[in-house]
Amino acid sequence: MRIICLIENTEGASGCTAAHGLSFYVETPKHKLLLDLGPSDETLRNAGRLGIDLSKVDTVVLSHGHYDHSGGILSFLEINRNAKVYMQRSATKAYYADDGEDAPGNGTVTGAVYAPGGRYRYIGIDPRIAESGRVTFAEGDLTIDEELSVFTVRNRSHSLPFSNKNLLLRTGDTYIRDDFRHEHCLVISAEGKHVLLSGCAHNGILSILDAYRERYGSDPDIAISGFHLMKKTPYSEAELSEVLSTARKLKSYRTKLVTCHCTGVPAYEAMKEILGEQLSYAHAGDTVTE
Repeated sequence: MRIICLIENTEGASGCTAAHGLSFYVETPKHKLLLDLGPSDETLRNAGRLGIDLSKVDTVVLSHGHYDHSGGILSFLEINRNAKVYMQRSATKAYYADDGEDAPGNGTVTGAVYAPGGRYRYIGIDPRIAESGRVTFAEGDLTIDEELSVFTVRNRSHSLPFSNKNLLLRTGDTYIRDDFRHEHCLVISAEGKHVLLSGCAHNGILSILDAYRERYGSDPDIAISGFHLMKKTPYSEAELSEVLSTARKLKSYRTKLVTCHCTGVPAYEAMKEILGEQLSYAHAGDTVTE
């Protein structure tokens, strides 16, 4: 099995462009597939730099309904006429980030579109993706074939990560806290290994691993995911305590952990002190496993 990070927040040795977002390319005996497509068509250009022919991809799994994981999908569909795109039906809803009372005013600011009032920034997917005729909508768990399946977290075993508190769903003129039912995780079972891929682990990496255990009866051999612990400001004492507690609890799983993207480098470095060789980081252009 070959897994390559096409785009991520940090630059790897390959010279691929880094950007806030995520995409993984995977080759299995039966499939060439993508988990997410990053924030823009720069993901496609990175694939070209790595010698990956995206026209041969047969499956795309969108992990959840945010722009930084879906921004390259429309460009991908122009060069690939056959791949099926799988997403939760609820991934098409209107998702926003609350940037606080000091947010910029209305209109477009550095690519971010704000709702009236200037505080709430749209972070959902482009509606044209759902209208493309290429999407298979899931409503909960779905088995794609003997190699591929997706699962959702029905009941969290742990609290949501603190970093989710500003992520919202808009219904009419009302903003409510996102429950992340639009998030699913991809499981690849091939060549005697079981690999879990998640985009941001908004439901919490611990709850996701527990949901995997409940459905599949064991721990995955490898879990590749952002942990959604990134902050633009320093961690509070309580937030840092949560980061460290998460790392200590992850030690109990018989799983090699690869993180990236929304974990953030400071959180990764703090968790690495606890997890050691169990945890590694995937940069843009890095080969995770082959």
